[in-house]
Amino acid sequence: MRSPLLWTLIASAVLLCGVGGWLLTDPATSRSEALKTGGLAGGAVVALYALWLNDRRRRVEEARQVIEQQRHDVDRERISDERFAKSVELLGHEADQVRVGALHALAGLARSRPEYRQTVLDVLCSYLRRPFTHRRYENPELSGTPEEERELQVRLTAQRLIRDLLPPSDVDGPGPDLDLTGAVLEYFDLSRRRIGGLLLRHASLYSSTNLSGSVFTGQAYFTAAGTGPGRLVGVFRCRDATFLDRAWFSGTEFSERTNFSGTTFAGRTTFNGATFAKEVLFDGARFSDLAAAEVHLPAGWTLEAQSHGCIAVRSS
Repeated sequence: MRSPLLWTLIASAVLLCGVGGWLLTDPATSRSEALKTGGLAGGAVVALYALWLNDRRRRVEEARQVIEQQRHDVDRERISDERFAKSVELLGHEADQVRVGALHALAGLARSRPEYRQTVLDVLCSYLRRPFTHRRYENPELSGTPEEERELQVRLTAQRLIRDLLPPSDVDGPGPDLDLTGAVLEYFDLSRRRIGGLLLRHASLYSSTNLSGSVFTGQAYFTAAGTGPGRLVGVFRCRDATFLDRAWFSGTEFSERTNFSGTTFAGRTTFNGATFAKEVLFDGARFSDLAAAEVHLPAGWTLEAQSHGCIAVRSS
């Protein structure tokens, strides 16, 4: 099969001879002008071939770049999967510093590959759901064993990384979900973060819990949190938070000062069976009509209807 270049040269020569010969039949055209015009006609064919060849090379290069990018994406995904699997495996390592390193590796993966964020958060939450005891939880005067203290530091690292991976409260869209059912948490801080669904059923919240300024776009369950032998709920701060969906505090035990000042409850809400051992604040809290239908507030606080379908809380 003859090459396009050969056909181009033949066509160029034919045009050169044909156009030049045709112009020579005109007495008014000189031989030099006829040859020049014929050369331009033949050169135009060669120029068109050069443009076609350049376009073909460009398309081949673009196709090569697409293939290279696809190969790079496949390699990157494979490396990320291997990194994820190795980090999860290291979470079971005996050395606490190795477990901390694995937690940071998972968080780094979630930052570099946003599609891993929810999966990494699920793994961090599952680590915090592992059984954990500390002698100080039974008796504040007791000190923990070295093993308990090391494991506590690992768990505090996991809590900090969870907060770091959550988007700020002022961004749009739903937040990631957190399942911390039955988890043992200390100094748990999700303040000014945007969270999807939050499950803290039967969780133990020690020392302090801070949810102030957070936005919950999904359902939040605190059912029976802090209950059970030896489980005490520390200071609970939830000022200026927003619950866009259900907020369930049934059976929650608050053993220290509790603050819901300025918080908005837009969905169904209940405090039925919740106990407040010390001061609880609801100043400026608001409930929608739907939320107020389920509310059972502690003694000293009542609901007061306001405009635009809002229900405010005031001290009795």
